[in-house]
Amino acid sequence: MAHLLIVDDDANTLASLARAFRMAGHEATVCDNAARALDLVKSQPFDLMLSDVVMPGKDGLTLLEDVRGLGIALPVVMISGQANIEMAIRATRLGAVDFLEKPLSTDKLLLTVDNVLKLKRLEEENRDLRQRVGKHEIVYTGETMRRVMAQVDRVAASESRVCILGETGTGKELIARALHERSPRREGPFVTLNCAAVPGELIESELFGHEKGSFTGAASRHAGKFEQANHGTLFLDEIGDMPVVMQAKLLRVLEERQVERVGGDRTIPVDVRVIVATHRNLEELVRKGGFREDLYHRLYVFPLTLPPLRERAEDIPALVQHFAAQVAAQNGWKAKAFEPEVIVELQRYPWPGNARELRNVVERLLLLADGPVDRAAMRVALPHSAIEGPAVAESGAGFEGPLAERVGAFEREQILGELKRHNQRMTDTAKSLGLERSHLYKKCQALGIDLRALRKVAEG
Repeated sequence: MAHLLIVDDDANTLASLARAFRMAGHEATVCDNAARALDLVKSQPFDLMLSDVVMPGKDGLTLLEDVRGLGIALPVVMISGQANIEMAIRATRLGAVDFLEKPLSTDKLLLTVDNVLKLKRLEEENRDLRQRVGKHEIVYTGETMRRVMAQVDRVAASESRVCILGETGTGKELIARALHERSPRREGPFVTLNCAAVPGELIESELFGHEKGSFTGAASRHAGKFEQANHGTLFLDEIGDMPVVMQAKLLRVLEERQVERVGGDRTIPVDVRVIVATHRNLEELVRKGGFREDLYHRLYVFPLTLPPLRERAEDIPALVQHFAAQVAAQNGWKAKAFEPEVIVELQRYPWPGNARELRNVVERLLLLADGPVDRAAMRVALPHSAIEGPAVAESGAGFEGPLAERVGAFEREQILGELKRHNQRMTDTAKSLGLERSHLYKKCQALGIDLRALRKVAEG
């Protein structure tokens, strides 16, 4: 089903076209003037616009020009009862995909629309494939990740639920996508939801969908992530942040394999493989009552732990090359070489933000370096203590205790130093560390950094 916008100043034409499209299974919105049509295009997505040329006020060709001026990639079919060669040529030059003359043949019109929609889907698939080339590649050379990928290959072909564990930025979504693409469900959809990024009051609607009018703002029916992922894979990232009340509803769906939309009165069967991920300790959450034990046992079938980047430094040269090529291609830049001592310094750095932080640093290095990336660019791109004091990262000087405690102490020192350097500004501090702002807050909480106290000290 496609959502079509029909623009024509003739009420009979609007009614007949809308009826024909709805009978063919499409959703049709009608509009009798170009100004209102432009407002509709700005406010909601359509799959295709069918517009008359000659209308009072702004004509259809001007409407087409305005739509293209907004940068909206909406296929447009023009229709007219006063067609001529010049009009058709102008419409084509403005980006119309077809030009039809009135009176319209319903069969020809439906065929035209079907062909345009097929072409649109092919273009979207090609664009998606181009964007995905290299974007979802898992880059490694060392034995640590080889063992992880061997586990991925082993479990991918099954229907077992996988729980991916690891720090933020270690590539949990990449692994989930690899599990999907190596599974029998590879031809089905791969749908993701970050449980930490959706407000608690909206997560039920996101997962299970809602009916029109079921709550304020529900202007139309919405299919949830489970329905979208039918016959494919649903990846629930940061499952440890899902509200407890939603955990009970998720458990029921996993057991019954059917969902009910918010405001709905019928159940919808779903065939979905669920993969989850978290950077949190689920066992600890269960003990503290923050995660349901029955749901834990449903999801924790095959745990797959991803190593942090500091434990796979042998992969950093290949990752740097991969990220550099990716960033250069996206920005149309020329490739730049990295001097060997720069790679060595990058391997010494502990990477609290993992591969995501490394990619951000590589992008900063490419921006800063006029020629080959050297230590001068490094001094600006990375926190100064990471370069001036590599012995800390090598030998652990100044830190005692188990490795996890030493890493935590090092991260705490780095964050406190950057907070001070940026006058407690979280946004600037997060950027300098290559972290997302929300992740920096979580890091501070986990490391016992009292942000309010720091601000009081700075203000006093």
